[in-house]
Amino acid sequence: MSAPRECSLTEFLDLLRESLAGDACWGVVLSQPCRGAGGSPATTESELVQASRPHHKLTARPVELSGERRYQLAERRGKQEFHLNLTADELLTRITSDFGERFEQADLFTPDADYSARIIRKDAARLTKRKPSKSAPALTHDRGKQYLIPEGRPCPFLAEIGVMTPAGQVKAAKQAKFRQVNRFLEFVDDVLPELPPTGVLRIIDFGCGKSYLTFALHYLLTELRGREVEIIGLDLKGEVVADCQRIAEKLGCRGLRFEVGDIAGYVTAGAVDLSVSLHACDTATDAALAQAVRWQAQVILAVPCCQHEVFGLLTDDSLPGLLRHGILKERFAALATDALRAALLEAVGYRTQVIEFIDLEHTPKNLLLRAVRCDRPAPEAKERYERLKAQLGLREFELERRLFASH
Repeated sequence: MSAPRECSLTEFLDLLRESLAGDACWGVVLSQPCRGAGGSPATTESELVQASRPHHKLTARPVELSGERRYQLAERRGKQEFHLNLTADELLTRITSDFGERFEQADLFTPDADYSARIIRKDAARLTKRKPSKSAPALTHDRGKQYLIPEGRPCPFLAEIGVMTPAGQVKAAKQAKFRQVNRFLEFVDDVLPELPPTGVLRIIDFGCGKSYLTFALHYLLTELRGREVEIIGLDLKGEVVADCQRIAEKLGCRGLRFEVGDIAGYVTAGAVDLSVSLHACDTATDAALAQAVRWQAQVILAVPCCQHEVFGLLTDDSLPGLLRHGILKERFAALATDALRAALLEAVGYRTQVIEFIDLEHTPKNLLLRAVRCDRPAPEAKERYERLKAQLGLREFELERRLFASH
C-alpha cells in the first residue's frame, strides 16, 4: 500500500480511462453518497419518485454480450437495484458525472493495483494505491450458468464447425451459437429418461442443414452419456449433406450419417426413438410431425420455421380488432398454428409442451414443441383440439390431414 496523496479528480478519471481502454478495468464502485446530492431537479412524477430514493452505491463489472465487452452497472436506490449494460465510453461518462457530484468515494480494481479516491474538497481527492485484491472477472452475463459443454474445455465438433478454437475458447462472434447449442442439449437431456434405457438409440433429424445441433446431439449422447446411437441427418441440399458427412468421417462420429432426402417421403426401417425437426419451413414441420407420429417416435422435438397456412385460413371477421392488422394477424397465426399442433399431438397420444427456445439463425421463431409419447391420449384431448379449431374458424389444417391420412 502506498501512502495516501492528494490528486485531482481528473487524475483518477485518467486511471479509469486507461484501464477501460486496455480491458483492464475489473470493477469500479462509487459509494458514500454526497450530502444533499440530487443532481438535476426532477420534472416528472417518475423522476420525483427516483429522486426520493437515496443513491447508496454504483457498482460496475465487465461482462460479455454478443461477443462484445460491456459493463453491467448496478445502481442501488433505497431497497431497489437497477441495471444497465454500458459501453466503456458510456461508463466513463457516468463515473465522470457522478464522482464528486453524487458520491464521495470511488474504488477502481485493475490487474496491477486497487485505487481508492475520496473527495476532500471540490475537484480534489485523496488517492490510495494498494495491491490488487480481485482475480480476473467472469465475463458471462449469468455467472452461475453451468453448460453441458463448458467453455474452456476443447470440443472437437465445435472446433471443426468454427464455434471454438482447438484450445476450447469460444469465438466472440459465435457466443450466441454456443449458447444455442447448450440450450438445445438441455432440452434433450431433460427427456433422455423417456427414451429406451438400453440399446441403440435411433434418431432422425429432418432438415438438418449445417448440422450444428445434429453434431451436438451425437456428442451429448455418445461422449457425455455413453449411449450407442444411429443418427440420420436428412436434408434436401446435396452439397450440405456431403460437407456434413465429411466432417462426421473426419471426427470419427460412430453411428452418425447424413443423407439427401425429403421429409414427407422418407422411409426408415425399424423404430425411431427421437424425431428432430428444427427449421422445417411452413407445412414441412407438419410433414415431419406426421412422420414421427406414424413411426410412434417416443420423443419429438420441433422448432417451426415460417408458418403461412393458418394465416390464409383465418377470416378477418372472426377477431376483427386483431386480424385487420397484417403484422398482428401474422404473429397470431404463427401462435395459433403451434397451439393447434400441440393440441393435435396430445389428441393422438403425446404429452406436449411449448417451450421458449433461442432464435435459430434461419428464423426468429423461438418456440420449441417437445412431445413425449404416452400409453393413451388424455380423454379430453380430442375435444380440446376440436374446440380450439372451432374457435379459430377452421375445418382442418395440414397436420390433421397428414395424420388422418396415415391412420
